Order: sequence, then C-alpha cells, then structure tokens
Amino acid sequence: MSDVSITIIDREGQKHKVEAPTDMSMNLMELIRAYELVPEGTIGICGGMAMCASCQIYIINPNTPLPEKGDEEEAMLSEAFFVKENSRLGCQIPITEELDGLEIQIAPES
Repeated sequence: MSDVSITIIDREGQKHKVEAPTDMSMNLMELIRAYELVPEGTIGICGGMAMCASCQIYIINPNTPLPEKGDEEEAMLSEAFFVKENSRLGCQIPITEELDGLEIQIAPES
C-alpha cells in the first residue's frame, strides 16, 4: 500500500494538497484533523461515530469510487446544516487507494 494524494479545500476556501496513508485505517475526518485544517474541537466532535455531522464535507469530483452511505450517515445528514447533494460525513469514508486524486471541501461550521 502507498500514500494517496487528496486535495482539501478548507472553510476559508484555501486548497491543501495532502498525502494520506492507506495503511493506517484512517478516514477523511481524521486526515483533516491530522493536517490541522480546522480549529481544534470543531470537527469529529462525536469521535467519528456518525452522530454529529461536524465532519461534513462536499465531494468535488463525484466520479471517485466511495463507499455507499449507511443508515446512520443518511440520518445525520438529514438533520445537518448546509447539506448539498454531494455531502458526506468524512468519518464514514476510509482512506483507500481508490481515493487518489479525490478533491473535497469542508462544509461550513454550523
């Protein structure tokens, strides 16, 4: 396994091209936290359990293969603010080799 390249647009609109390991069982929420792209305590408040929607992101390039939304993710997004058709919870998307080239935007803080 190797690292993949992911572009993350932060809440101020700045692009960050980061390298993400595929061999550490990380997800996109943890990646955003690892690179400190949002203030401490504003993302992953529930610890990645799909219970708070603080890690909501927008998928910019929709052709990237992603896991299907689970019931918990669907339920949380139905109650979240600033939801769009391309909204996902970062905690529900594990970093895999298929994500190489993915571009996401962090949703505004509610």
